[in-house]
Amino acid sequence: MSATASLPMERELTIVRIFDAPRALVFRAWTDPKMMAKWWAPKHFTNPVCEVDMRIGGALRIVMRGPDGSEHPMKGVFTEVVKNERIVFTNIAVDAAGNHLLEGKTVVTFEDIGGKTKMTLHTRAAGKVPQAAFMLGGMEQGWTESIDKLEELLAQP
Repeated sequence: MSATASLPMERELTIVRIFDAPRALVFRAWTDPKMMAKWWAPKHFTNPVCEVDMRIGGALRIVMRGPDGSEHPMKGVFTEVVKNERIVFTNIAVDAAGNHLLEGKTVVTFEDIGGKTKMTLHTRAAGKVPQAAFMLGGMEQGWTESIDKLEELLAQP
């Protein structure tokens, strides 16, 4: 039995955050590729590729670059888009050849709370290859750091 065989190959995560920003701006940060490129990915990562076709059936394609120069591509398809309220998309981590490493689904909702925005992110993913266990292990930290970067972006004047 390999060391990764005992690690969970599925993970589910919910993050709720209240931003001191209007709902339309928070939604735009999730749908505008220029804004998304600034916050999507963990701390110290950049996004040299961030393509968003925000419509049902539209594609999402992001390449996250780590501080060591390693690239982590992902793709997805939007299955539901309700302006300023809800986004649902598949999220698939792929290797350089396009093979699926992880497959998942993410639901993000946006609720107006007196000019602030309550964002609820619910995501789940299943590993398709042994090394996915490591990726799943870092899922909470990665999403939390991304949402922290989103909060910083929304706080800018």
